[in-house]
Amino acid sequence: MNKTYTSRYEKRIQQKYEAHKESGAPTYILGIETSCDETSASVIRDGREVLSNVIASQADIHKRFGGVVPEVASRRHVENITLTIEEALTEAGKTLDDIQAIAVTYGPGLVGALLVGVAAAKAISMARGIPLIGVHHIAGHIYANRLVQEMEFPLIALVVSGGHTELVWMKEHGQFEILGETRDDAAGEAYDKVARALNMPYPGGPHIDRLAHEGEANVPLPRSWLAPDSYDFSFSGLKSAVLNTLHNAAQRGETIEPANLAASFQDSVTEVLVEKTIRAARSHGAKQVLLAGGVAANRGLRERLQARCEAEGIPLVIPPFSLCTDNAAMIAAAGFIKYEKGQFEGLDLNGVPSLSLSEQ
Repeated sequence: MNKTYTSRYEKRIQQKYEAHKESGAPTYILGIETSCDETSASVIRDGREVLSNVIASQADIHKRFGGVVPEVASRRHVENITLTIEEALTEAGKTLDDIQAIAVTYGPGLVGALLVGVAAAKAISMARGIPLIGVHHIAGHIYANRLVQEMEFPLIALVVSGGHTELVWMKEHGQFEILGETRDDAAGEAYDKVARALNMPYPGGPHIDRLAHEGEANVPLPRSWLAPDSYDFSFSGLKSAVLNTLHNAAQRGETIEPANLAASFQDSVTEVLVEKTIRAARSHGAKQVLLAGGVAANRGLRERLQARCEAEGIPLVIPPFSLCTDNAAMIAAAGFIKYEKGQFEGLDLNGVPSLSLSEQ
């Protein structure tokens, strides 16, 4: 791109930003999320108030394949992105003239899917002369909690989703230190694979959670604690143990009650997640624990973590189900923090499929 044009663009952005900050008027941020198979757009006021949060789901399309097909997801994002943004603005009662900045997920995620959202955000930023804010997908999940309750630092965030399982330490807004992460399968991934072994449809997590509440945790399964002082997670061995249990029972001509196996699997997963979170909160003097990510919608995990936090006297914040799965409201909420600090991206912003949270 021509350097003179880029300079004019950046100058226009800075002038609009400074004029808005001086006015003291409310800040409306348009968020865009396309990291996987949800096309979402949202309008947030002052980082806390959700005016709209539109999600175009592709779950029914990918269900037949037993998982997300990247090429199919990207094509659907292209088809949905414009209509989703228009619907979010209409639902919020706003136009692009009312928007002060646009926040978009630029990683991690499926590269083709990310590029659709990033391209749309850059086009709007350039055309309207408003700041472009790049948001880490996991930071978005964490900041979904701020749409429920103000964050109190220092805090510990447990992020659990289909692709991520992480314990994050935050001393202040926008600073993330990863204490522990998955060494193999993420918790949500393990849920989906176990669900598939039990002949449940994709996504399998909600089905396992529902079935677990109908059974008893009486099937012996391992807990992967790793080293005594480790905050890392590993669920590959647990997944293999479930598959071996089913295989061995079939060879013996025995039947394992699916509800009991689901309850045992969920008990193993949630015990490790919760106990490591509580240990991290204790050792770091956390004033608050946040639960985030798609698996935050899991009823068994929510109940167990709530009980342990109450016993420890540590306040727990959990977003509503609508803000647990991928959505643009959380991206706009995280983007607001960067807007307040004047941390904007240039038009060279790109999708980064393996983006590290520590790079934020």
